[in-house]
Amino acid sequence: MIRVLLVDDHRLVRAGLTSLLDGAPDVEVVGEAEDGAQAVELATKVEADVVLMDLSMPVMDGVAATRALLADHPELRIVILTSFSDQARVRDALAAGAIGYVLKDCTPEELLAAVHSAAQGHAPLDPRVAGALLPSPSSPADELSERELQVLRLASQGMANKQIGRALGIAERTVKVHLGSVFRRIGVGDRTSAALWAREHLPDL
Repeated sequence: MIRVLLVDDHRLVRAGLTSLLDGAPDVEVVGEAEDGAQAVELATKVEADVVLMDLSMPVMDGVAATRALLADHPELRIVILTSFSDQARVRDALAAGAIGYVLKDCTPEELLAAVHSAAQGHAPLDPRVAGALLPSPSSPADELSERELQVLRLASQGMANKQIGRALGIAERTVKVHLGSVFRRIGVGDRTSAALWAREHLPDL
């Protein structure tokens, strides 16, 4: 059974999603939140596998909520479900650690397929936003957050996750989340490749 946490500030949207998802034989909605802050709190009380996350919400938006959730629950598979398809939002969401990005005008079948795909560890991505993942003419370093740059620099110096966490005052699992985001952003699969990339692209290393 795939356990889903819904995060959307519109009650009607949540009701429709719950009806759709609970109608699938192997999917169960285990919680609903109307903003990112509620989602972070609720995630400690329910055991979700997949989070369907809206982007534009009060209190805490979807990007901030994605970062916060993965910092405490790195095993979660977060799929953005939104009306926005502009590159900046797509890049921000994926950089925050979302595994997928689906538009709200998708069909019920496409949404269920995205939930199943995410639960299996794949990355469901609406073809209409795939262009946001194409290499940017600017350096990928420009796309990294200041915290991600700090983690990358320390990792490139040979520091382990625990050491990086101590140096920056953050949890070891948060370091892992940041590194995963960095790997995706710069297109590498391991620390060694990331270190080589950093030495070539970051002048202050």
